[in-house]
Order: sequence, then C-alpha cells, then structure tokens
Amino acid sequence: MSLNAGTRLGPYEIVSSAGAGGMGEVYKARDTRLDRTVAIKVLPTHLAGRAELRERFEREAKTIASLNHPHICTLYDTGHQDDIEFLVMEYIEGETLAQRLQKGPLPLDQVLRYAIEIADALDKAHRKGITHRDLKPGNIMLTKTGAKLLDFGLAKLKQDAAPATPESQLATLKGAITGEGTILGTLQYMAPEQVEAKEVDARTDIFAFGVVVYEMATGKKAFEGKSQASLMAKILETDPPPMTSLTPMTPPALDHVVKRCMEKDPDERWQSAKDICEQLRWISNSGSQAGITAAAAPEQKPRKYQMLAAGSVAIAIAVIAAAVFYMRRTPTPSEKQSVRFTVGPPVKGSFSTGNMAESAFSVSPDGTKLAFVAAGASGVRQIWIRALNSAEAQAVPGTENGSLPFWSPDSQFLGFSADGKLRKTSLSAGGTPETLAETAQTGGSWNRQGVILFTSPNGLVRVSESGGAVTPVTTLDASRGEDYHDYPQFLPDERHFLYFASCTKPENNAIFVGSLDSKERKLVLNANSNPVYVSPGYLLFGRQGTLMAQPFDADRFQLSGEAIPVADDVLTNQFGSLAIFAASDNGVLAYRGGTGTLPKSLAWVNRDGREQSIPAPPHNYVFPRISPDGQRIAAGIEERESQVWIYDISRDALARLTFEASPNVDPVWTPDGKRIVFKGKGNRLYGQPADGSGTVEELATGDISRNAVPLSVSPNGQELAFSEDRQTRSIYILSFKDRAPRLFDQSPSYESAPQFSPDGHWIAYISPESGRNEVYVRPYPGPGGKYQISTEGGTEPMWNPKGRELFYRDRQKMMAIEYMTTQAAFTASKPKVLFEGPYTPSPRSSPDYDVSHDGQRFLMLKASEQSPGQINVVLNWTADLKQKVPAGNK
Repeated sequence: MSLNAGTRLGPYEIVSSAGAGGMGEVYKARDTRLDRTVAIKVLPTHLAGRAELRERFEREAKTIASLNHPHICTLYDTGHQDDIEFLVMEYIEGETLAQRLQKGPLPLDQVLRYAIEIADALDKAHRKGITHRDLKPGNIMLTKTGAKLLDFGLAKLKQDAAPATPESQLATLKGAITGEGTILGTLQYMAPEQVEAKEVDARTDIFAFGVVVYEMATGKKAFEGKSQASLMAKILETDPPPMTSLTPMTPPALDHVVKRCMEKDPDERWQSAKDICEQLRWISNSGSQAGITAAAAPEQKPRKYQMLAAGSVAIAIAVIAAAVFYMRRTPTPSEKQSVRFTVGPPVKGSFSTGNMAESAFSVSPDGTKLAFVAAGASGVRQIWIRALNSAEAQAVPGTENGSLPFWSPDSQFLGFSADGKLRKTSLSAGGTPETLAETAQTGGSWNRQGVILFTSPNGLVRVSESGGAVTPVTTLDASRGEDYHDYPQFLPDERHFLYFASCTKPENNAIFVGSLDSKERKLVLNANSNPVYVSPGYLLFGRQGTLMAQPFDADRFQLSGEAIPVADDVLTNQFGSLAIFAASDNGVLAYRGGTGTLPKSLAWVNRDGREQSIPAPPHNYVFPRISPDGQRIAAGIEERESQVWIYDISRDALARLTFEASPNVDPVWTPDGKRIVFKGKGNRLYGQPADGSGTVEELATGDISRNAVPLSVSPNGQELAFSEDRQTRSIYILSFKDRAPRLFDQSPSYESAPQFSPDGHWIAYISPESGRNEVYVRPYPGPGGKYQISTEGGTEPMWNPKGRELFYRDRQKMMAIEYMTTQAAFTASKPKVLFEGPYTPSPRSSPDYDVSHDGQRFLMLKASEQSPGQINVVLNWTADLKQKVPAGNK
C-alpha cells in the first residue's frame, strides 16, 4: 500500500516516503502530540491480515519497546487504523551500512567501532530473549553517533508468515538475493540452521554478525552464488577466504573472531554477543598485531575445544605474560617501550557509572595490583583486587559500600571509606575490616611510619594505622575561600605530602605541599586536580580531561620545565577536580577513559518493574524531580557546565533554567510548582521562579548553608529540609521567612537525605549509626524517638504522595513499607521488594529518583551502556615521556 503526504494514522501525520522493503513501507511522519519527527512502518497485508500474527506482533512489540540501548532504534508505539497495522519508531538520519558498502570496505577503526556497537546492541537484545533473525547491512544505520540496529524481532513474524520453500522450487534471482515470503530473512546473511529450517537462537544472530563484519572489513560478501540453491550450498558447506587474504592489514585476531562467528555448528561459535564485544574491544585497544598467537594457532581436533582454547585463553596469554614479565623486575631507565592493556570489571559485573568516587581506583606501591570498586554478578558494590598477572579479580570481604581504596606502603593492607568511616583490611589474613576513624569523607595516604592522612570537614587529619585519636594536620584558609582539602599523597621523605585545596572561587584551586611537622605549606601549582607524585620525579595531574606530567623536585618541592600530555580523554568529575587515574613508582599507570559525562536516560517504571522510556535526550541527570502538576521534570545536568534544566513531558522539550555561575544542581519544587530551590554558586541555597522569570535569590544565611544539599520542601511551603555535607554533616531546617537554618537533630553519625512526609509530621532520613546506612523516621518538629524502617540496609527514602507508604532503595531493589501513625508513634510493616533493575543509585544516599503523584510510577535514571567500562593500564609509561621531557631531581 502507499500513503500520501498528509495522511493521518492516529496522531501521526505522514510527511513523505522513506523507503520500502520486504517487511513493509517506511514513512517519515510527525507526531502531532509531541511535535517530533518519527518513522512509521506500515506492515504488508500478508502479515497484518492474520489475527494470530497481529496478536503476536503486538506482544513482541511490547518486548522490543523495552530495549533501551543507544545503538538500537527505539520503538515508540504500535497502531491499527482502517485495516492498516503500523509501527512508530525513532526517526534516524544517516545512511545504511549497505549504502556505505557500495563505496568499498570500511577503514579498520570504523569496522571495529561499528562492530563493537552492534555486538553490544545484540547482547542487550539477547539478554531480553529477543533474536533479530534478519541482521544485514540494510538493517544497520550509520549515524553521526554510531551504528543503529533496526527491525528487531520482525523476522520472527516473517518466519511464521510462510514456511521455507523446498530447494527444488527456489527461483534463480539476480542481484541481492532475498527470500521474501518464502524463506526467513535475507539469504546471504543466514546461518546454516536457518537455511535448513531448524530451530534458531541468539547464536544465529552471531553467524549473521560475522558475515556482516566480514563484508565491512573486506568489501566482499562472505557467501555468493548464482542462485538461491547454489548460495545455500555455500553457506552449508564452504568457508569464505580469510579476511587477511583479501585485506592484509586486518588484525589476525579480528580474522579469528569473525571466523568463529561463522562456524557451521552453533555449538562451535561464540556463545554470546558479550564475549564477542569483549574480544573486539581488546583488539581495538591492542593495535594491528592483536591476536597473532590466537590467529596462528594450528587447527586441532576436537575443533570445539581448540576454538575455546584459542578464543578464551590465547588472547589473554599475551597480556598476562607481558604483565608477569614486567612484574618480575623493576623497569630500568634504558627501557624504551611501554606495554598497554585494559582491565575490565568482574565476570558478569560492572564498574560504577554514576559516582565518581566509586570510579576511583588505586595501584599498589609495588605495582602488581589494582584495587577498584565494582558490582559483582550479585549486584553488590564492593572493592575488588585484580593482580596484573591474573585474568580475574577477587572481591575483598567486608568492603561492601566501600570506595576510594588506598594501599599500605608494603601493599599488604587496604584502606578505604565506607558509610562515612575510615577502615582498613588485611589482604593476606582476611577477616573483618577495622574501623580507624568515624568521620572520614574520602580515601587517604599511608606512610611507612604508620601514619594515615585523610579528609575531614575542616581539612586534612591524621590517625595511626592502628586507630586511635584523630589529629588535625591542615586548616582551611578562609581568606582564599577554601572549602575543603582532599586527595593527600605522601612524598618520599614520608613527612611531607601533596594535597588539593578546593575554593569557592575555582581560580584559587591549587595543589600544595604540606607537612606533618608544621602548619607551613608551599604552593606548587594553581590547578583543579588531584595530584600524584611518582619517581623518578614527576607530578601527575589532570587538566580539562587530559592527564599531564611535569618534572618535580620532591626535595625542594619545585616544578621545572613544561607540563606534557600523558593521556587524553581521562574520566574527570563534572567539577574537574578528580581525574580518575593512579600510578606507582615502578612505572605502572592506570586511568579510566571518558569525558566525565556519564549519560543517563529518564524512564518511568511501574510498581511491578515494567519500564516505559521517556524520550528526553540522555544526559548526566541528577536528582530528577516531578513538578506538583506532573507535567514537568526538573533535574540537574552535571556535565562540562552543571545547571538545572526543565523537561516538559507533554511537549518533549528540554530547556535550561539556571544561567548563573556553575554549578547549579539538586533542584526541589515548592508545593505550588512556582519556584525551584537548588544548590548553586559556592554550594549555597538559592531559589528561582520555575518559569525562568524573575531573579535568582540566595535563601539562607550563615556558614552552615555553604555545603548544602536541598532535599524536601514542607507541604505548607514554609520550610526546607537540607543536608550539610562537609562541616557538621547533619540535617537542618530552613525557614523561608527568617532564612536562618536550625539543626534538626544532633548526632555523631552522618545523617542525610531528609524527606518531609505528605502530612508534614514526620521526616525520613538516612543514618549509618548502626554500621551501615539505614532509613529512619522521626516526628517533626518533635520531640519523639526515631524508628528504623529498613532492615538490611537502605538509602534514598521517598514518601508515597497519595498513600501510607514509604519507599527506599536497597542497592538495585526498590523497597516499600506501609505505615500507620498516631500523634506519638509510627508503626511500619515489613519491607517488601517492588522491583529490581539496573537503575542508577544515588552517590549521596539522597534520592536519585522520584514518585508520581498517584504513587503508581517511579521516575528512574538508567545509565547509558556506553559508560566507561574498562581501566587502561600502561606498564613503563615513562618510557614514552622520557623522549619528551627529562625527569626532575629526586
């Protein structure tokens, strides 16, 4: 059928034809409700005319719509009008891979980039139980942001629409060979089991993936024939020529990966797209000689086990062998070659994607191990140790919720922060970690004299490695506007140390040298970064996403020469003051790649876990909040410049609200929806009309409001509950009338995340007083006792606006309790799990989600699957630097 411009299908108005294929015609259209461009695919009558197929199609469409991946075309809607069945999809501008291949093979870097993106998209779909079944260049769009995979799941319908035609009845075709209406998918990209009409699964897509990558790299089709019958015979019986014979510069490891994808027996192929994706990333990071060992390995029987050995072991051997060799001796100045490889998260685990402190890691002083934070297969976040001469990481017992790990000088103990406390654990003896101090904010530095430096609200402090009294070491300089000292590192004399001084005016941010023996300090460099010193005399620091090295005399505390770039695109927080890197004195450098912008998507999630995507563009959203009328979403976007933005749900429009000096984040609506309170310049509290009119005004007086996190406005609109997160680390109440904050509750523990109940008589909050974060409730304004709500740990409390429920997060689980209140008591039910999913937890225990006003949906953040997923390791990194700049004096 053909639709003319101006034709309406429900709320969608046809603009023009965009193409046609075996599965129907595609049109460019306009969604008149949201005023956005969409693609409409009209299903052909031989599919739409069968009721059972329509029912199955609608069921599958709902499943496909749940796929939220940057390299999968989003399905928005399905519809039926005047006997027309249609799909509403994301409109994508670009060219298909088939169109691009008409110009010849792709450059190697593009082959690897697109292959990684497609494999990652397939992995996402396969985990949802969806098999594409028609993967081919015509179903892959190439855009400015990468590859987009189209038509997920439709081939399932095509299989049911008509049985495979016997080979004797197949016609001879010219040009591209497709079996429309007779055979599933596009023949040249079919797996042998498809050709033989056998049962198919995710491994069928893996075969087609190999055929597509082969064509991208060589410009030649893997299987060709003059007829369908001859082509089918080629697919069933022959292997294509090695890619290296057609394009000699193809890395042998890529040839190996693609060859294994195209094995005739599904059991001999790669068994998951995730495995392929990891192999391709390794090849991308290893250069043109990647995988020579794997590629040159002779064929042995049984073939299945030979393939497993080549794919799973040989590729790792080169990296591990290099690390083992390197670890067995100390690099000498005469060495001129560095060794590079990557370290991924634990098996079936993931690195943090939202909390920069959790992204930080540490290299052991002897240069043999990495300590990092990750979630394992169970989803529990803790500290892991990866020996550089090992292929696997090991979880450190008792480090749940830990972050910012640091090492003892002998590399036998690990220090870390967890639940607001400074702790240490023995890596050799194991056992329960010891608490050294009660008020640690970050990680620290450990010298050979048994002194540990770490950050407190009022400057750096010290404590013995065996615990005991905490003693101040540095003092904040009010004349410079210093608000905290952080990231200490001892210098070789064990008495002096580097540290970063953060100021309310960013131009004053600086790196200093301090001393354990006096209050004197020396300015080293005006910079906005954590400092690291390494022998033989370099200061490493971040500068706008680039890691720099400059000669540094550790005796005179002086820089010399020029700063030289060491690594580009180093992951850095939105304020630029924490670059994610670490180094050891014997030449090991590690860093995370990325710009610091970790994009997340907004999504509605029902109480049973069903997800509905929100078309707002991905950004590094924090603290999304639904307006009282339910029509808008306010959220901070923490990127190069951190500001508050408003997303209009009905118009699908994202508009910036704040324009003052960055950062402006953590928005909270007033109950009438007219104003937004947020944390602004100098981490102070500000208010502004939600429609962008009027002026910005500071809301609070006094130093307590200098490090405020606004959380909740009382139902009567008269007061604001906020957390003070550096000095007193307590909860305060601000009256909008007199603008003087008052303490809500005095406690030695770090209390945070206050939330007014819908009636205003209770406040829910977080406290680690039991040894881990739990949710508590206290009467407001008091007096009265406190009630523990969570039972096995909890953060991010939020009340149900319309029901007697309180929600909170337990890692990846959304929990709920029902409650009853009297004037003097609060009675809570046993917590129950509503749903569990990969939604971003808050880095500050405060809610990084919101609840709809009927209490039936949750506004959640979902991290982009493109977030940095590996640690880059460079052995003997100074070999490259020595050719550019001489080292300073020791």
